[in-house]
Amino acid sequence: MTDRIYSTDAYAKEMTAVVVATDSDDRRVLLDRTVFYPGGGGQPHDVGALWIGDDRLEVVRVTADADGVWHWLESGVPGTGTSVRGAIDWDRRYRLMQTHTAMHALCGVVWEKYQSPVTGGNMNPGDGRLDFELPQWDPDDRDPLEVELNRQLARALPVEVSFLPREVADRDPSLIRTKVNLLPAGLTEVRVIDIVGLDRQADGGTHVDSTSEIGPVKIAKVESKGKGFRRIRLAVE
Repeated sequence: MTDRIYSTDAYAKEMTAVVVATDSDDRRVLLDRTVFYPGGGGQPHDVGALWIGDDRLEVVRVTADADGVWHWLESGVPGTGTSVRGAIDWDRRYRLMQTHTAMHALCGVVWEKYQSPVTGGNMNPGDGRLDFELPQWDPDDRDPLEVELNRQLARALPVEVSFLPREVADRDPSLIRTKVNLLPAGLTEVRVIDIVGLDRQADGGTHVDSTSEIGPVKIAKVESKGKGFRRIRLAVE
């Protein structure tokens, strides 16, 4: 299994690692440790590069499976046992961290007002969308929701990461803010992201340490996705 550095230190930009497996047909390598996030929960995978000495290999895709985290390369596949240095595209990652944390904050604000679960979501660096089951939505709620979201972000709330045994997490239904529980059946430990005092939920993505790092956000658009469902689009300025 790959040591997933990003899971405990989202600010780690680089790492040294060893290639432990390869797939030449797909031009991908499995590393013993990595800072590259493989995607999930609506957050895209990281991109960046691996170096062998002065030779740069572009990382164009990152995925994870039962074996660990695979790094898909634009060209060239180093052999098993090769030592490499890796670095993510930090500007892109940090923007995703800001965006992901802002979306969690939106979850918290919506939950406080409506107790409504998330039915879907996705993000790019600087913008994202969350779908909610909101049968009681009033269009006049849009502006007050944006005001309250920015008020909460301006409080500089700390963002904490913890890990719970699966059986403990299963006894706390408040950790699941999605309409359907998406935790894999074989997961034995649940990672929890807590925007202290606002939103606490199971999540595997990367986040900033404080809501003060996000700055102002806008609710760019609220769309109807069928009776009782709304899509809220968020933009980080």
